Amino acid sequence: MQVGFALADRHRSERILMKAAKEAPMTFFEEILTRRAAEAGITLTDAQIAQFAVYNEMLTDWNTRMNLTALTSPEDVAVKHIIDSLTAYDAALFDGAKMLIDVGTGAGLPGIPLAVYAPHVHVTLMDALQKRVRFLMEVTRAMGLTNTCAIHARAEEAARQAAHRECYDIAVSRAVARMPVLLEYALPLVRVGGTFLALKGRAYAEEAAEGAGLARSLGGGAILARPVYLPGLDDVRAILSVTKERPTPRGYPRRQVK
Repeated sequence: MQVGFALADRHRSERILMKAAKEAPMTFFEEILTRRAAEAGITLTDAQIAQFAVYNEMLTDWNTRMNLTALTSPEDVAVKHIIDSLTAYDAALFDGAKMLIDVGTGAGLPGIPLAVYAPHVHVTLMDALQKRVRFLMEVTRAMGLTNTCAIHARAEEAARQAAHRECYDIAVSRAVARMPVLLEYALPLVRVGGTFLALKGRAYAEEAAEGAGLARSLGGGAILARPVYLPGLDDVRAILSVTKERPTPRGYPRRQVK
């Protein structure tokens, strides 16, 4: 019954957003996002564009009162936040997934864009700072998202709890920590057969090599790299992926990850 209500709420929110999107002229941000998404080969519906417009407005507003991001221009939010987050999407992984966790989500990236783009996946947004969790709760509510929850937790603690350990089909992170640290935080949360995705910049090959041994120790396979392109930028980025092949030994994650 609760699932039925959740689906009904989601469909109702989508209808409201689509109606609003059709009745109102496109804002500057919406025009940029629509154009840049098309250049990246990403198709967004009117309802999704409207949801991302709400995210942009609330991000820039809340950022005046707390430190969520240094990038707040319409172009930066569209490309470096939303489209960058969506580069983690891979239909082969997401089509069969039900549960995803975003480790160290910060301003909800990449979790919120992925929740919009893959509404059949339940997305857990995890962050260690309570005031960021308040933002996440408010912005997902305003966007009409019913497939997300925001939790206040440290990854190294959550990964030792039965409610989270080896429970997720996909774990993602866009955090600035090096790959070995992210692996130790995130891979214990992934079920056997699931995948950890890390969004990385130009040093991705070096980080993949740096984390290869630890990935195996944590129950993962090889670290694979998928280069990605962001429209209008000439920098180098890639999605690093690790498939969970075996359960993570009980000693991980360690209390003090270095």
